[in-house]
Amino acid sequence: MTPSAASSSPGAPGLDIPEATVAPGGTATTSLTVRNDSDIVEAYALEVVGDCAAWATVEPPRVSLYPGTSETVTVRLEPPRSPEVRAGEMPLGVRVLPAEHPEAVRVLETTVHVEEFRELHTELAPRRRRGWLRGRYRLAVRNQGNTPVQVGFTPGQPGEELAFAFSPAEPKLEPGESAEVGLRVRTGKPVWFGAPVVWPFTVDTAESGDEEETQRDASAVRAPLDAEFVQIPVFPKWLLAVLAVLLALLLAWFTLVRPAVRSAAKEAATEAVQPRPTPPGEQGGQPGTGSGTGSGAQPGGQGTGAPSGAGGDGSSTGSGPSGGDGTSIGGGTSIGGGQQSSSTIDLQTSGGETKAGTYRVPEGSVFGVTDIVVANFQGDEGVLTISFGDRKITTIALETFRNQDYHWVTPIKIPENDTVTVEVTCDKPGTPATGRRAQGCHEVLNVSGVLSRTTR
Repeated sequence: MTPSAASSSPGAPGLDIPEATVAPGGTATTSLTVRNDSDIVEAYALEVVGDCAAWATVEPPRVSLYPGTSETVTVRLEPPRSPEVRAGEMPLGVRVLPAEHPEAVRVLETTVHVEEFRELHTELAPRRRRGWLRGRYRLAVRNQGNTPVQVGFTPGQPGEELAFAFSPAEPKLEPGESAEVGLRVRTGKPVWFGAPVVWPFTVDTAESGDEEETQRDASAVRAPLDAEFVQIPVFPKWLLAVLAVLLALLLAWFTLVRPAVRSAAKEAATEAVQPRPTPPGEQGGQPGTGSGTGSGAQPGGQGTGAPSGAGGDGSSTGSGPSGGDGTSIGGGTSIGGGQQSSSTIDLQTSGGETKAGTYRVPEGSVFGVTDIVVANFQGDEGVLTISFGDRKITTIALETFRNQDYHWVTPIKIPENDTVTVEVTCDKPGTPATGRRAQGCHEVLNVSGVLSRTTR
């Protein structure tokens, strides 16, 4: 199209530039006719000004005309496919500058209609997530078109095992604007054991607006984004093997170990409370004494068991060991023939408490202790102290033993009305063979020896 009107002023070009429509990324042209109405040869420089100047050119940019002649020039429009070139009407100006009459410069204007185009760039990260029930993804969306759009998302999955949630669900983007959208994927039920389960899915990005325009725009057709959610089992495979081993050990405990422990504990407790039998040769007196008949006496009337300082009558002047007749002489008191004796102290103590149990030597007797046995069959924790009268014999930590015994070749003598005392401080009750933790500590002390009568 060429303008039909002309200026009557000297050197003025035509006034009209036809409107043009151009698509971003494409090319369109319009024309302008320049006519020289002056009486001299005139040269005209043509330049595009305004918003379209960056992507519009005039061909040729300079013309020379004889008086009364004209020439049509082409205005070429090549807008880039960029969000910077907004869709809609844009003013186009062409400045015509005469070389001989610069004061007659004119700017001719028209309107360029820039068409819409839609283009979205969408990225999904990461493409693969692992989790027990849910996974989180990020959608980066950028509007590369030249018109505002409202974006929507459509998830796709072969089944209905996954639920999807987008935040925000439908962001609105201006040309060149970006947004980050959160995507949460969740499964309906957990996987307890076994191999991981892979759930593939897709995310399709759609633009709201004129559907027909979107369908005509080939760039608006985008392939869906592919992603996966890997659902891992709650319990790993190796845990099954560990559970199987623990179950086997538990069965072995109840079928093999526990009965043996209970039997051993029962035997130990029975042995601790039973009296010790009297060894042969000790029925008539204490260990180490003579036979009491005097058959082993040496010439001169001295017994074999008397010390070197004894007199010839078979008696000892001090409180030394027994003479040949099975008696010990000292301080005017003699010890008659004794018999093997045993006593048991059964002591039960509450947790955090200290308690004592005693055995008192009968009046008119002396107790020669040769053996003690202590039983801690529950495996209690605390402290146990054994005393003979005012003498502390031993202190033991309960957790260091289950059964403990002590023996003396030379008896420890406890006089009449004196006591054998066992004191227990219960820090923590143990667990007996029944498998249930006890309410309190329980210890048994058995003391054995020779109980002899005394005469004045």
